[in-house]
Amino acid sequence: MTRVGYDQRVLTLVEVRGGEVDWAEAEEHFEAHGWPVRGHHLCGEGPWEEVLESDPSSRVYEVEVRLFGSARGCDRGAAQRVRKAMRAARLEAYVRYAQPLVRDREMMTQWRAYDARWRHQAQDPGTRDEWRYRIKSWAARGGWWDTRIRVSGTPREALHLARRGAPAADRTSHTTLAVRPLDGRWRSPEKFRPEDETNRRIALHCVGLFASMAAAVFAFSSTGSGWWVWGTVTVVAMAAGLWTGIRIHREGWWAGALGSVAALVFFLALGLGHLGEDGQGWSRQQVFFTGLIAAVLVGLWLLVRQWTWGEWVAWAVPLVASLVASSFIAAGSVLHAIYADTLGLSPDDLEVPPIWQVAAAVKLLSLLSVIMLLPAWWGFARHWHHPYASPGERFNGALYVLLLLVFVLVAAVRATHSAEAAVDKTVAAAQRGENPPAYFGVEPAWTCVERTVAAGRLSGEGPRLTPSRPYLSFGVAHGTAILWDPKTREPVKLSASQVRLLPAHSGSAKCHADGGERA
Repeated sequence: MTRVGYDQRVLTLVEVRGGEVDWAEAEEHFEAHGWPVRGHHLCGEGPWEEVLESDPSSRVYEVEVRLFGSARGCDRGAAQRVRKAMRAARLEAYVRYAQPLVRDREMMTQWRAYDARWRHQAQDPGTRDEWRYRIKSWAARGGWWDTRIRVSGTPREALHLARRGAPAADRTSHTTLAVRPLDGRWRSPEKFRPEDETNRRIALHCVGLFASMAAAVFAFSSTGSGWWVWGTVTVVAMAAGLWTGIRIHREGWWAGALGSVAALVFFLALGLGHLGEDGQGWSRQQVFFTGLIAAVLVGLWLLVRQWTWGEWVAWAVPLVASLVASSFIAAGSVLHAIYADTLGLSPDDLEVPPIWQVAAAVKLLSLLSVIMLLPAWWGFARHWHHPYASPGERFNGALYVLLLLVFVLVAAVRATHSAEAAVDKTVAAAQRGENPPAYFGVEPAWTCVERTVAAGRLSGEGPRLTPSRPYLSFGVAHGTAILWDPKTREPVKLSASQVRLLPAHSGSAKCHADGGERA
């Protein structure tokens, strides 16, 4: 199917050998890929006479190759696509010349036409009223006298377009129509600004601002030689951010400089914690994962926007792997299972509300997002026309599966570390006698245990119950009271019908020998 969307256009000179049959087949493939043929000549004839050697069995096609990706390196990307398309068709073809066709769109100033009859009336000495004139002038700037005519161009072109393009019914008011600008581009000494070039400069400016903030966070959290290294990186990133911001505005450096300085100060204040009430800035981990997530999202977007059926494995396999891993949540939270296993409990011992299972699922998906690094890299490689990432290249499936397994292993380690870190905090708080933190709906609390039956008839699992000291309670699941002994660091499971759980304010509280906290 012919691809409609594209970013770049490259004029290529393709020599196809083999005669009439091969020429016709090559033209069919050019059309199938959506590459218009601008003309063709026998090799060594027409405009290429005395440039190429004459060969009646070869025909030279002027083909406009349309492709996604960046402007830099698009000539190489176009040549690769033509070679691989001809190789797949088993045709003898050679790309002899490639030149990008730069067609950047101009960002013309937008104007709105308005009725300026009040201005002509104000020129009459008998009706001149200075304050009334000012009020009407302000109203005109605010759109009070606007018509439904919108034009673009230079100030002179906009005025003539508005007056000559008005409907015939408004011919009598053509001389009273005026235009007001909707942006400030008309002040530029150059004619207009290119749109793609401006977008590239804005993107580079944003990258420079984030790099400045990230380097500043690393510098302020480093000591010794690390401080000097990251300080140097911060200065370089700030200079790059300011330079790219200045180059956004082609009509003058001062506007870009002021905007860049203001944006840079905001980013630095945000990263170093000067905008928050607690004064806490971003940590190294937050900066790293923010940049990582942003890069993954951009890479996936670059990949999906030029996606083809032949490359489904570059993004579908990691996505399916993430969904399959997250499907375990239907039977129970994976993070909750790791949390319970680290404490010596089973997943059935924790009754977690569904809303917290959903929250744990979102956390798990965020941990599994590292799997998407591979297709994100593929998207960047495709965008920059990497030779081994272009369509039609032979795909190394074994290497891809190996890298995918590595990313899955990293994601599993991150998920395990998240649950184990929560358990470590719970154990540490229990050793100090403090209230432990919650973990996605699991809220351990101190409790005194009172027996309702004789000690010899008490049934359960774990160490012998000591009613004089409090235990951590994880609630009641399936008729069993789930407790955790901070002294032995082992779970205690008792029949809920044989004990009574009474809350304690901390782990240092003293309980009665027969249960209940002492006053």
